[in-house]
Amino acid sequence: MTKKFSGLNRRQFLHQMGISAGAGLLATQSMTNALAANATQQDSRTQLTKDDLPTALMNESLTSQEALPETLQAQTRCITPNIETRLFASSNVGGSDERNELALERLACAGFKVDNPAVTKRQYLRFAGTDSQRASDLQNIATGAITAPKLLLGVRGGYGAVRLLPMIDWSTLGRIMKERGTILAGFSDVTAIQCALLAKGEMSSLAAPMLYSEFGKTKPDQVSCRQFAEALTNPNLAINIQDASLTSPNLPSILTNSEPKNITGTIWGGNLSVVSALAGSAYLPRIDGGIVFLEDVGEHAYRIERMLYDLYLAGVFKNQQAIVFGALSGAGEDSYDKRYDVATVIRQLHKLTGLPIYSGMRFGHIGQKHSFPLGARCQISANTVGGYQLMLSDYPTIKADTIHVEGLWQ
Repeated sequence: MTKKFSGLNRRQFLHQMGISAGAGLLATQSMTNALAANATQQDSRTQLTKDDLPTALMNESLTSQEALPETLQAQTRCITPNIETRLFASSNVGGSDERNELALERLACAGFKVDNPAVTKRQYLRFAGTDSQRASDLQNIATGAITAPKLLLGVRGGYGAVRLLPMIDWSTLGRIMKERGTILAGFSDVTAIQCALLAKGEMSSLAAPMLYSEFGKTKPDQVSCRQFAEALTNPNLAINIQDASLTSPNLPSILTNSEPKNITGTIWGGNLSVVSALAGSAYLPRIDGGIVFLEDVGEHAYRIERMLYDLYLAGVFKNQQAIVFGALSGAGEDSYDKRYDVATVIRQLHKLTGLPIYSGMRFGHIGQKHSFPLGARCQISANTVGGYQLMLSDYPTIKADTIHVEGLWQ
């Protein structure tokens, strides 16, 4: 589809949009790196920490003052941002103002008009503002004080979203978001927000990269950026999985007691640590015939099993049709017995629940993520080569010609 460009190179665009000179200089460095990077190269450093960004990457220098040659600058075009976008900062504070500025500049170049960039400046203790400030990012939409945008994008994960759950009118927020077709996007600790929105507001959301954790990187992952745009714009998203290696190389992609059958239901869940923390609360969805999705990072096999038992003993897997596992990255080896691994844990879960288990879904604390909607209709079908496909529908989208996806990493 043909894009409508503003005809401005990046320097002109930054000036017109009022982006700071510091962000512009950061952008030139990012452009150089992105143009040189292989689009399919996975950054394994994104698998090292519980937060949505590893310490090594957070400490990367973003302060180079080296400018690009004018010939390279002229190759980069931006479109006028028209997609109404607001940020919500429910968890950790971003560690770098420059990184946030760079992410905001990229979003603008890609077509997203962010109305509240100042939320990236807030800080209280480890959080991106006080509980009241962080809750207001969403509650002000529920009260009508702020008009619901087309996109609500999380700033980053970490910890803190669970503290906000009693402070938000989820049912009203969900109703307003449905009327507006608003898409809430994030993952990691934002799982608490997504579960509450679905449980009490009956509204879907998007499992997707976030402002600080992806779009502010020196070299954003182009595959994740493209898949983010694809999930935002495609009302009938298809995701194909060929093997279980992202969950465990010692598992089949489909673990079942019989021939795999086509399954259709609402897919829900997110980060395992957060989902298990909500067990027994009113903020965890109760969906008959659901499909549970789970991912995590940096947890040993026994801790993964403990959290799965939390959900099992709370009855969460009852009346579900299947469990889908994304990446369980950085699990490591058990110091007591190396044979006790993620595959052992998931086989035990299969024995307990009797549910078919699909592994290797390309989402989690990894590079090259496939964004996808939670709370949407999902059909799972096996393919002829031992893998499976997810077909997703019934969720809000954005017009494809309003997004210039290359702007997200330039």
